Amino acid sequence: MIEALQHVIAHVLRYEVFRIGPVVITSTVVTTWVAMALLLGLVYLLTRRGFEERPRGAQAFLEIVVEFFYGMAEQFMGREGRKYAWLYGGLFIAILFLNYAWMIPGAIPPTSDLMTPVALAVVAVPMTWVCAVRKKGVKGWLRHFILPSVVLLPLNILEQLVRIFSLSVRLFGNMFGEEMVTMTLGTMLPLFGPLPIMALGLIFGAVQAYVFSVLTVSYLAEMVQGH
Repeated sequence: MIEALQHVIAHVLRYEVFRIGPVVITSTVVTTWVAMALLLGLVYLLTRRGFEERPRGAQAFLEIVVEFFYGMAEQFMGREGRKYAWLYGGLFIAILFLNYAWMIPGAIPPTSDLMTPVALAVVAVPMTWVCAVRKKGVKGWLRHFILPSVVLLPLNILEQLVRIFSLSVRLFGNMFGEEMVTMTLGTMLPLFGPLPIMALGLIFGAVQAYVFSVLTVSYLAEMVQGH
């Protein structure tokens, strides 16, 4: 049993694939490259025929996706949130593909490696600052940190750092846990054990991408419209 558990843990951890000079390319990086290549290929297939006035086929599907993203932001920011769809929508799609990387034979979702969720969070939260600066200016953005009182400045700064920590740990913990359960059941019941978990994994991966994106929208709304 212990040996089986060690096998499971070893399987979900990243490992070195090759090196480019002093740079180590891990399994997480390779899987991310493959997932992004598949995403770019899908985007090309969906958009290669351009867009028509009357949407149909791939264009109709893309418009449904865009409307979904618009609705995600409108509950926090109204129609103004639509112009930030490139941020939270891009994060949703990227995380969704990374979460579904387990469907690539022999691959482990990059989001089950802490480095990937941290990188995504480091992009998401600071980009909310950039959006706030573009709308309010630097002074307006800095003013956010001293309201309602300048005494709260350290706490307001700490809150931003906590958001990065919270986003990354939430995504990592959920995806790592799901992958551990799948691998454990696959080891104990190799024929049928992982099938229900894998089916739930499709839903679970989408939910985690949605939660990450919605939290990003809520942070964006506070930075751009708050105070």
